[in-house]
Amino acid sequence: MAYFKGMFGAAVLLGFINLLMAKEDTCDLYATPGQSLTLPFAYERLTNSHILEWVHNNKTIFYRKGKVSSGKPEDITSNGSLVLKKIELSSQGIYQVHVLHPSGTSAKTWTGRLCVLDKVSKPQLSYTCDFSSMAVNLNCHVTKPEGLVFSWMLDKETLKSETKQILSISLIHLKGERSFTCDVANKVSKASSDKVRPTCPPLLSFKRQTVMAVLAGGGGLILFLLFVIVGLCCLLRRNKSQTSPRDKGELRMLSLQKQETHSVSPEHENNHPTEVVTPPLKPQPSPRTYYHNVPQLEVQTENSPPQVHEVPDRPQPSPVPKPRTRNFQQVNT
Repeated sequence: MAYFKGMFGAAVLLGFINLLMAKEDTCDLYATPGQSLTLPFAYERLTNSHILEWVHNNKTIFYRKGKVSSGKPEDITSNGSLVLKKIELSSQGIYQVHVLHPSGTSAKTWTGRLCVLDKVSKPQLSYTCDFSSMAVNLNCHVTKPEGLVFSWMLDKETLKSETKQILSISLIHLKGERSFTCDVANKVSKASSDKVRPTCPPLLSFKRQTVMAVLAGGGGLILFLLFVIVGLCCLLRRNKSQTSPRDKGELRMLSLQKQETHSVSPEHENNHPTEVVTPPLKPQPSPRTYYHNVPQLEVQTENSPPQVHEVPDRPQPSPVPKPRTRNFQQVNT
Protein backbone atom coordinates (compact mmCIF):
# COMPACT_ATOMS: atom_id res chain seq x y z
CA MET A 1 0.00 0.00 0.00
CA ALA A 2 2.80 2.37 0.86
CA TYR A 3 4.32 1.52 -2.51
CA PHE A 4 1.22 2.66 -4.39
CA LYS A 5 1.05 5.87 -2.38
CA GLY A 6 4.66 6.58 -3.31
CA MET A 7 3.92 6.00 -6.98
CA PHE A 8 0.89 8.27 -6.81
CA GLY A 9 2.87 11.05 -5.16
CA ALA A 10 5.60 10.79 -7.81
CA ALA A 11 3.03 11.02 -10.59
CA VAL A 12 1.47 14.10 -9.03
CA LEU A 13 4.90 15.72 -8.65
CA LEU A 14 5.81 14.93 -12.27
CA GLY A 15 2.57 16.42 -13.54
CA PHE A 16 3.15 19.53 -11.46
CA ILE A 17 6.65 19.91 -12.94
CA ASN A 18 5.28 19.57 -16.48
CA LEU A 19 2.69 22.24 -15.67
CA LEU A 20 5.41 24.59 -14.48
CA MET A 21 7.43 24.06 -17.67
CA ALA A 22 4.36 24.85 -19.78
CA LYS A 23 3.70 28.01 -17.78
CA GLU A 24 7.18 29.34 -18.50
CA ASP A 25 6.25 30.16 -22.10
CA THR A 26 2.86 31.78 -21.43
CA CYS A 27 1.60 34.56 -19.18
CA ASP A 28 -1.65 34.34 -17.26
CA LEU A 29 -1.40 37.78 -15.70
CA TYR A 30 0.16 41.08 -16.77
CA ALA A 31 1.10 44.10 -14.72
CA THR A 32 3.21 47.26 -14.95
CA PRO A 33 5.90 48.37 -12.49
CA GLY A 34 4.39 50.17 -9.49
CA GLN A 35 0.97 48.63 -9.99
CA SER A 36 -0.94 46.67 -7.28
CA LEU A 37 -2.56 43.36 -8.24
CA THR A 38 -4.67 40.73 -6.42
CA LEU A 39 -4.04 37.25 -7.77
CA PRO A 40 -7.28 35.56 -8.92
CA PHE A 41 -7.60 32.79 -6.34
CA ALA A 42 -10.48 32.22 -3.91
CA TYR A 43 -11.43 29.47 -1.46
CA GLU A 44 -14.66 30.49 0.19
CA ARG A 45 -14.56 27.79 2.90
CA LEU A 46 -11.16 28.84 4.14
CA THR A 47 -10.75 28.87 7.94
CA ASN A 48 -7.80 29.32 10.32
CA SER A 49 -7.62 25.56 10.71
CA HIS A 50 -6.61 25.19 7.04
CA ILE A 51 -2.98 25.21 6.02
CA LEU A 52 -2.31 28.01 3.48
CA GLU A 53 0.94 28.33 1.55
CA TRP A 54 1.96 30.72 -1.30
CA VAL A 55 5.09 29.98 -3.36
CA HIS A 56 6.84 32.36 -5.82
CA ASN A 57 9.36 30.75 -8.18
CA ASN A 58 9.71 27.72 -5.87
CA LYS A 59 10.22 29.98 -2.82
CA THR A 60 7.65 30.20 0.00
CA ILE A 61 6.52 33.80 0.49
CA PHE A 62 3.55 33.09 2.82
CA TYR A 63 2.79 30.21 5.18
CA ARG A 64 0.04 29.92 7.75
CA LYS A 65 -0.80 26.93 9.94
CA GLY A 66 -2.89 28.33 12.75
CA LYS A 67 -0.55 31.32 12.77
CA VAL A 68 1.51 33.13 10.14
CA SER A 69 5.13 32.01 10.05
CA SER A 70 6.16 33.60 6.70
CA GLY A 71 4.90 36.77 5.05
CA LYS A 72 2.42 39.35 6.31
CA PRO A 73 -1.22 38.67 7.31
CA GLU A 74 -2.39 41.82 5.50
CA ASP A 75 -1.15 40.40 2.19
CA ILE A 76 -3.86 37.70 2.28
CA THR A 77 -7.58 38.23 1.73
CA SER A 78 -10.31 36.41 3.58
CA ASN A 79 -10.70 33.83 0.82
CA GLY A 80 -6.93 33.17 0.67
CA SER A 81 -5.93 35.33 -2.32
CA LEU A 82 -2.51 37.06 -2.43
CA VAL A 83 -2.25 40.85 -2.82
CA LEU A 84 0.88 42.19 -4.63
CA LYS A 85 1.68 45.81 -3.79
CA LYS A 86 4.00 48.03 -5.85
CA ILE A 87 4.94 45.41 -8.39
CA GLU A 88 8.52 45.38 -9.65
CA LEU A 89 10.21 43.54 -12.47
CA SER A 90 11.38 40.99 -9.90
CA SER A 91 7.73 40.28 -9.07
CA GLN A 92 7.13 38.42 -12.33
CA GLY A 93 7.25 34.65 -12.37
CA ILE A 94 5.19 31.63 -11.37
CA TYR A 95 2.90 31.79 -8.32
CA GLN A 96 1.43 28.70 -6.60
CA VAL A 97 -1.03 28.30 -3.74
CA HIS A 98 -1.84 25.19 -1.70
CA VAL A 99 -4.78 24.85 0.69
CA LEU A 100 -4.72 21.73 2.92
CA HIS A 101 -7.29 20.40 5.30
CA PRO A 102 -6.25 19.98 8.97
CA SER A 103 -5.79 16.30 8.16
CA GLY A 104 -3.15 17.20 5.56
CA THR A 105 -5.19 16.39 2.45
CA SER A 106 -5.37 18.87 -0.44
CA ALA A 107 -8.37 21.20 -0.46
CA LYS A 108 -7.51 23.44 -3.45
CA THR A 109 -4.50 24.50 -5.55
CA TRP A 110 -3.82 27.18 -8.16
CA THR A 111 -0.84 28.07 -10.39
CA GLY A 112 -0.35 31.13 -12.58
CA ARG A 113 2.42 33.08 -14.25
CA LEU A 114 2.73 36.85 -13.90
CA CYS A 115 4.51 38.98 -16.56
CA VAL A 116 5.58 42.55 -15.77
CA LEU A 117 5.68 44.91 -18.76
CA ASP A 118 6.54 48.56 -19.12
CA LYS A 119 3.92 50.98 -20.39
CA VAL A 120 4.28 51.79 -24.07
CA SER A 121 5.54 55.24 -25.00
CA LYS A 122 3.79 57.53 -27.46
CA PRO A 123 4.79 56.55 -31.01
CA GLN A 124 6.16 59.03 -33.55
CA LEU A 125 4.72 58.73 -37.05
CA SER A 126 6.80 59.66 -40.12
CA TYR A 127 6.50 59.03 -43.85
CA THR A 128 8.56 58.94 -47.07
CA CYS A 129 7.41 59.23 -50.69
CA ASP A 130 8.63 56.32 -52.82
CA PHE A 131 8.13 57.19 -56.51
CA SER A 132 9.78 53.99 -57.72
CA SER A 133 6.89 51.95 -56.28
CA MET A 134 4.33 54.78 -56.52
CA ALA A 135 3.57 54.56 -52.79
CA VAL A 136 4.05 56.38 -49.50
CA ASN A 137 5.66 54.48 -46.63
CA LEU A 138 4.61 55.34 -43.07
CA ASN A 139 6.74 54.27 -40.10
CA CYS A 140 5.46 54.06 -36.53
CA HIS A 141 8.56 54.68 -34.37
CA VAL A 142 8.69 53.28 -30.83
CA THR A 143 11.58 52.68 -28.43
CA LYS A 144 11.08 48.94 -27.95
CA PRO A 145 8.89 47.42 -30.68
CA GLU A 146 9.36 43.83 -29.44
CA GLY A 147 6.10 42.29 -28.27
CA LEU A 148 3.97 45.28 -29.28
CA VAL A 149 0.82 45.20 -31.36
CA PHE A 150 0.48 47.85 -34.11
CA SER A 151 -2.74 49.15 -35.60
CA TRP A 152 -3.47 51.86 -38.18
CA MET A 153 -6.28 54.30 -38.82
CA LEU A 154 -6.98 56.12 -42.10
CA ASP A 155 -9.04 59.18 -41.23
CA LYS A 156 -11.46 57.56 -38.75
CA GLU A 157 -11.47 54.07 -40.22
CA THR A 158 -9.35 51.25 -38.75
CA LEU A 159 -7.30 49.27 -41.26
CA LYS A 160 -7.93 45.83 -39.85
CA SER A 161 -5.52 43.97 -42.13
CA GLU A 162 -2.55 46.22 -41.26
CA THR A 163 -0.72 45.12 -38.09
CA LYS A 164 2.92 45.85 -38.94
CA GLN A 165 5.16 48.70 -37.87
CA ILE A 166 5.48 50.03 -41.46
CA LEU A 167 2.46 50.81 -43.63
CA SER A 168 2.68 51.21 -47.41
CA ILE A 169 -0.15 53.05 -49.18
CA SER A 170 -0.47 53.67 -52.92
CA LEU A 171 -0.24 57.31 -54.01
CA ILE A 172 -3.60 56.92 -55.69
CA HIS A 173 -5.26 56.73 -52.25
CA LEU A 174 -3.71 60.04 -51.21
CA LYS A 175 -5.92 62.22 -53.35
CA GLY A 176 -7.23 64.95 -51.12
CA GLU A 177 -6.29 65.41 -47.47
CA ARG A 178 -6.00 61.99 -45.83
CA SER A 179 -4.83 61.66 -42.23
CA PHE A 180 -3.10 58.67 -40.67
CA THR A 181 -2.53 57.62 -37.04
CA CYS A 182 -0.82 54.57 -35.59
CA ASP A 183 -1.52 52.84 -32.27
CA VAL A 184 0.83 50.64 -30.25
CA ALA A 185 -0.30 48.42 -27.41
CA ASN A 186 0.81 45.62 -25.15
CA LYS A 187 -1.05 43.66 -22.50
CA VAL A 188 -0.98 46.49 -20.00
CA SER A 189 -1.09 49.79 -21.95
CA LYS A 190 -1.86 51.52 -25.25
CA ALA A 191 -0.73 54.76 -26.92
CA SER A 192 -1.56 56.64 -30.14
CA SER A 193 0.48 58.91 -32.37
CA ASP A 194 -0.43 62.34 -33.67
CA LYS A 195 -2.24 62.67 -37.00
CA VAL A 196 -0.07 62.92 -40.09
CA ARG A 197 -1.21 64.07 -43.55
CA PRO A 198 1.30 62.86 -46.19
CA THR A 199 1.97 65.32 -49.01
CA CYS A 200 4.07 63.94 -51.86
CA PRO A 201 5.24 66.27 -54.69
CA PRO A 202 4.10 65.69 -58.28
CA LEU A 203 5.57 62.79 -60.16
CA LEU A 204 7.78 64.96 -62.39
CA SER A 205 9.58 66.67 -59.51
CA PHE A 206 11.91 63.81 -58.67
CA LYS A 207 14.72 64.33 -56.26
CA ARG A 208 18.27 63.61 -57.31
CA GLN A 209 18.41 60.52 -55.11
CA THR A 210 15.27 59.15 -56.76
CA VAL A 211 16.71 59.70 -60.26
CA MET A 212 19.92 57.95 -59.29
CA ALA A 213 17.95 55.07 -57.88
CA VAL A 214 16.02 54.72 -61.14
CA LEU A 215 19.25 54.83 -63.17
CA ALA A 216 20.71 52.18 -60.93
CA GLY A 217 17.81 49.88 -61.75
CA GLY A 218 17.17 47.80 -64.85
CA GLY A 219 15.99 50.76 -66.96
CA GLY A 220 19.06 52.87 -66.26
CA LEU A 221 21.11 51.33 -69.07
CA ILE A 222 18.38 51.89 -71.64
CA LEU A 223 17.97 55.54 -70.63
CA PHE A 224 21.73 56.06 -70.79
CA LEU A 225 21.93 54.63 -74.33
CA LEU A 226 19.05 56.84 -75.46
CA PHE A 227 20.82 59.94 -74.08
CA VAL A 228 24.03 58.97 -75.92
CA ILE A 229 22.21 58.47 -79.25
CA VAL A 230 20.36 61.78 -78.96
CA GLY A 231 23.61 63.57 -78.08
CA LEU A 232 25.41 62.15 -81.13
CA CYS A 233 22.56 63.16 -83.44
CA CYS A 234 22.61 66.71 -82.08
CA LEU A 235 26.38 66.90 -82.53
CA LEU A 236 26.23 65.79 -86.17
CA ARG A 237 23.45 68.24 -86.94
CA ARG A 238 25.44 71.04 -85.32
CA ASN A 239 28.55 70.25 -87.39
CA LYS A 240 26.50 70.32 -90.60
CA SER A 241 24.91 73.65 -89.69
CA GLN A 242 28.33 75.21 -88.96
CA THR A 243 29.60 74.61 -92.57
CA SER A 244 30.09 78.13 -94.08
CA PRO A 245 28.61 79.17 -97.47
CA ARG A 246 32.15 79.83 -98.70
CA ASP A 247 33.12 76.21 -98.06
CA LYS A 248 30.00 75.04 -99.82
CA GLY A 249 30.82 77.27 -102.84
CA GLU A 250 34.39 75.97 -103.07
CA LEU A 251 33.19 72.40 -102.94
CA ARG A 252 30.70 73.16 -105.70
CA MET A 253 33.35 74.81 -107.96
CA LEU A 254 35.69 71.84 -107.49
CA SER A 255 32.89 69.48 -108.44
CA LEU A 256 32.06 71.50 -111.58
CA GLN A 257 35.72 71.67 -112.65
CA LYS A 258 36.03 67.92 -112.22
CA GLN A 259 32.94 67.35 -114.35
CA GLU A 260 34.26 69.68 -117.13
CA THR A 261 37.62 67.87 -117.13
CA HIS A 262 35.95 64.51 -117.70
CA SER A 263 33.45 65.86 -120.26
CA VAL A 264 35.98 67.55 -122.70
CA SER A 265 37.40 65.10 -125.32
CA PRO A 266 40.97 65.28 -126.77
CA GLU A 267 39.62 66.21 -130.20
CA HIS A 268 37.77 69.16 -128.75
CA GLU A 269 40.93 70.28 -127.01
CA ASN A 270 42.88 70.26 -130.35
CA ASN A 271 40.25 72.38 -132.03
CA HIS A 272 40.73 75.17 -129.52
CA PRO A 273 44.31 76.36 -129.35
CA THR A 274 45.62 77.74 -126.18
CA GLU A 275 45.43 81.47 -125.88
CA VAL A 276 48.71 83.34 -125.96
CA VAL A 277 49.08 86.04 -123.40
CA THR A 278 50.14 89.27 -125.11
CA PRO A 279 52.98 90.97 -123.28
CA PRO A 280 52.74 94.64 -122.51
CA LEU A 281 53.71 97.09 -125.24
CA LYS A 282 57.40 97.92 -125.47
CA PRO A 283 59.50 99.82 -127.97
CA GLN A 284 59.41 98.08 -131.34
CA PRO A 285 62.76 96.78 -132.60
CA SER A 286 64.03 97.52 -136.04
CA PRO A 287 62.78 95.36 -138.93
CA ARG A 288 66.11 93.70 -139.21
CA THR A 289 66.10 92.71 -135.60
CA TYR A 290 62.58 91.36 -135.88
CA TYR A 291 63.60 89.36 -138.93
CA HIS A 292 66.52 87.91 -137.01
CA ASN A 293 64.28 86.64 -134.23
CA VAL A 294 61.68 84.96 -136.45
CA PRO A 295 63.52 81.61 -136.82
CA GLN A 296 63.57 81.19 -133.08
CA LEU A 297 59.78 81.30 -132.98
CA GLU A 298 59.46 78.79 -135.79
CA VAL A 299 61.64 76.27 -133.97
CA GLN A 300 58.87 75.59 -131.44
CA THR A 301 57.05 72.34 -131.86
CA GLU A 302 53.39 72.06 -132.28
CA ASN A 303 52.85 70.03 -129.15
CA SER A 304 54.90 72.28 -126.88
CA PRO A 305 53.12 75.31 -125.40
CA PRO A 306 53.86 78.63 -127.04
CA GLN A 307 56.62 80.61 -125.45
CA VAL A 308 56.63 84.33 -125.20
CA HIS A 309 60.02 85.99 -125.61
CA GLU A 310 60.60 89.32 -124.20
CA VAL A 311 61.75 91.94 -126.65
CA PRO A 312 65.04 93.48 -125.53
CA ASP A 313 64.86 96.97 -124.30
CA ARG A 314 67.75 98.16 -126.58
CA PRO A 315 67.91 97.37 -130.31
CA GLN A 316 70.76 95.21 -131.53
CA PRO A 317 73.40 96.99 -133.71
CA SER A 318 72.91 96.49 -137.42
CA PRO A 319 75.34 94.09 -139.11
CA VAL A 320 78.29 95.52 -141.04
CA PRO A 321 77.66 95.28 -144.78
CA LYS A 322 79.96 92.93 -146.68
CA PRO A 323 81.98 94.31 -149.57
CA ARG A 324 80.64 93.46 -152.92
CA THR A 325 82.83 91.27 -155.12
CA ARG A 326 82.71 91.04 -158.78
CA ASN A 327 81.95 87.94 -160.60
CA PHE A 328 85.06 85.90 -161.31
CA GLN A 329 84.00 85.29 -164.87
CA GLN A 330 83.48 88.94 -165.53
CA VAL A 331 87.01 89.79 -164.39
CA ASN A 332 88.58 87.29 -166.67
CA THR A 333 86.76 88.67 -169.59
